Amino acid sequence: MRAAVAAAAAGLLGAAAAAAAKLALGARPLRGAGGWLPVLLRVGCIGLVCACNAVMWTVFAKALRLSSSSATASVTTTASNFISSAILGKLLFGETWTPVWWVGLAMTLCGLFLLHTAAPRPAPLPAEKKEM
Repeated sequence: MRAAVAAAAAGLLGAAAAAAAKLALGARPLRGAGGWLPVLLRVGCIGLVCACNAVMWTVFAKALRLSSSSATASVTTTASNFISSAILGKLLFGETWTPVWWVGLAMTLCGLFLLHTAAPRPAPLPAEKKEM
């Protein structure tokens, strides 16, 4: 369970880094703000991108270490990033969610459910070699 939480947190941090990058490098300047404020906000967002990425890689490495499979950690991180990016896009940038997006979300959640509830299969033991 701790591996899944760490993987989900890594995905959220990755989405936060992407949102900060869009804020830092976006074409929309601050309306009515002049002087150094827009520059300072952009520099702050670039710093946030670096910080989020550094913490994201640390948390993802922890998820890989705690997980029974690197595929589980990777898929959980990717799904968390997908969902978090959509939510942040809606909140920060007013992006819309189409019905196709909802179908994709449902399929992603079903896949995560199957991945995390399936019983792990033990690895087969290698057959002993007969000496001649």
